[in-house]
Amino acid sequence: MRDSGCVSAASVPQPRATRAGEAAAATSGRRSLAAALFLGAVGAAVVLLASGQTWTRGTVRSDGGSIGLDAPGGDVTGVPTALAVVGLAALVAVLAARGPGRRVVAALLTLSGAGAAAAAFLGATDSAALDEKAALTTGDTAARVEALTQTAWPYVTAGAALLILAAGLLALRYGGAWPAMSGRYERDGGPRARAGRRAGADPDRPEDLWKALDRGEDPTARG
Repeated sequence: MRDSGCVSAASVPQPRATRAGEAAAATSGRRSLAAALFLGAVGAAVVLLASGQTWTRGTVRSDGGSIGLDAPGGDVTGVPTALAVVGLAALVAVLAARGPGRRVVAALLTLSGAGAAAAAFLGATDSAALDEKAALTTGDTAARVEALTQTAWPYVTAGAALLILAAGLLALRYGGAWPAMSGRYERDGGPRARAGRRAGADPDRPEDLWKALDRGEDPTARG
């Protein structure tokens, strides 16, 4: 019959719609990638900066009166700094990884941000570092800091860590659409790309299907 050798119009892919969808997906992927890189890099940088600032202040009594003490974030807890470094490494690794590996690295990035934020919040009220300084200052191992106060820096650290967390969540949600570092070489001029060009047209590409139809061929036929 006449219709048996023809391809149904409904089964022919629409190249314009396909290209538009791919362009929209690529644009969305680039935006989410840029947002994740920005949030992760800024968050890690601020965590590293804020951890070096004074987090807690207090006084200790001695024979000469009260002595003021202060402790930087690094003395209170080193966890935010360590996790910020891990987050930076994961931010780079998430671009190099592919498939399930990318999700694992994205999860590590997310956990780094969450852990750094939790450690900063807990460190805001931790007096252990000042108690140690009080004992060294007075020579009395039983000395404890008094009038403990906190600066804003622990909360700045925690807020910056939440930016790392947000970068990780973006990577978990949209990372599958992000390009990999090694992918550009293969697409533009690497051995795989050149081999693909030498092998001829891809029968699964909408453009090639339309060209086959114009030549009067059945693009759905498989040899």
